[in-house]
Amino acid sequence: MSQFTVTGQFKSRDGYAPFETTIDAENENVAREHVLSQLGSQHGLKRSEIKLDEVSA
Repeated sequence: MSQFTVTGQFKSRDGYAPFETTIDAENENVAREHVLSQLGSQHGLKRSEIKLDEVSA
């Protein structure tokens, strides 16, 4: 597995809040899905409320 750094923004009550997280995943698509799932669960967000700007290895 590789480490991917995912950056983006998610909707908060004050607009959009930036985030950066590092994920162990098989490829970029898996990393993207994992971050969407994790942020949605932690913050009660829908996928449309999360904007992923960059996924890099």
